[in-house]
Order: sequence, then C-alpha cells, then structure tokens
Amino acid sequence: MKKITIIGGSGTVGDILVEGLHHSYDVLVLDKHIQNNTATNLYVDATHYDELRSTIPKDTDVIINLLRIDTAQAIEPVEVFDQMTDVFFKATYYIMLIAKELQIPKVIFASSNHVTDYYEENGYSKLQREITTNDYPYPKGLYGVLKIASEQAGFIFSLHSDLSIINIRIGSVPAQNEKDALKENDRLTRTLLSKEDLIELFSVAIEAKVNFGTYYGVSNNPDKPWDISNAIEELGYSPKRIIK
Repeated sequence: MKKITIIGGSGTVGDILVEGLHHSYDVLVLDKHIQNNTATNLYVDATHYDELRSTIPKDTDVIINLLRIDTAQAIEPVEVFDQMTDVFFKATYYIMLIAKELQIPKVIFASSNHVTDYYEENGYSKLQREITTNDYPYPKGLYGVLKIASEQAGFIFSLHSDLSIINIRIGSVPAQNEKDALKENDRLTRTLLSKEDLIELFSVAIEAKVNFGTYYGVSNNPDKPWDISNAIEELGYSPKRIIK
C-alpha cells in the first residue's frame, strides 16, 4: 500500500481527500493546526525547513501539498506578503527539495484556478473558449502570482531530478453541502470540483506516470471555464457531469 503524506491536510480539501483515499492508501496528515499527534496526524510548521524535513516520513511514496492561508486582497501589505511567500512559495520549495533529498518519487501540488483568473469572470471564460494550461498565466492578485511561481519551481525540479511534479489548479470546493452551495452560488455551477471528482482526480494523479504536468481540477460542468482534456488524456481523469 502506497504511503501518502498530505501537508496542510486539515482543511476542506484535505478532509475530503483523507476520507476518500484512506481505504486505498496509507495516509498521513501533517499540519500546524493539529493539536495532538497520532499515528495518522502530526504537527508540523512547514515554513521551518529542518522541522519539516525531520517530520516527513522517508518511506513516503507521494506528497500532496495543500498548504494555504487566508488572503483577502489582490495587493497585500508587507506583513501579509511575507506570510504568503513563506507558505505559498518557500514552504512549497522546501517540500520539493526534501522530496528530492529523501528520494520521494512524486509531489502533487494544489495550485489554483487563480493562476489564470484574469481570463475568467463569474465562472465564465472570457476567451470565447475554455481556458487551457497553455494560456499565458495572468493572475489578478498576489495569490495567483505565488501559485504560478511554485508551479514553475516544480518544473525546475522535474527537469533536474527524478522527482515527478503534478500541478492541479483546483476550481471551487465548497466547505458546505454541495447541493445547498450550488443553489446559493451561480458561479459554482460552472466551477465546482465535486467531492467525488476531487478524490478521483487526486487518485489518478497519484498513480499516473507523468514527469511533469499541469491540469485544471474541475468537474465536467456545463459551461465550465477551464479545459480538462489533458487531465483526461494524460492522467486518466474520469469526471462526472454536474447537472444544473
């Protein structure tokens, strides 16, 4: 059974993945919000390199990087910028470097649709076609800038080491009940990555023989703004259509 280490796994996406993956994989969650260490949950501050390196198990097969902090503005004050850089870029670099050093084969990075959110408005593509991973990344805020920087750092690791890097630009994953959320949020009917499809996408990413790849994480919703054809072709992603 493969060992999956999820870093930053105490949030909504992490909870869904733990529930969906633990039957097929040995799953460990590392997060700074963990109060009491257990066999499946350990405290770590991923912005501290030495602490992170000593906590990641050497027998990990795949690291899933879900690190996040809340942000509110496109342009942030210096103290928030420093926090964002620590979490969204430095810690992500640490994770890939440690994976390389420990010979962990793969890192799956939870990137974001905000990497290209200049092309999207209220869940609709402004390009008269679906936005693809080949479109030049124009983010509207600092969050997207740091996500694309981390994607590119991953490319460097894939180029100069045996580390496999898969970037998943996640759409919308609501914390509340999906049916209720879809009724309340029109944009979500197009941008939703359902729980079922979230688990499906990360499952195929874990198993995929891909050296480096970037993919949009969204369900096969009517009028979805992002293209998922490369995820279907290269990863074997099999999403379910969401009916309005």
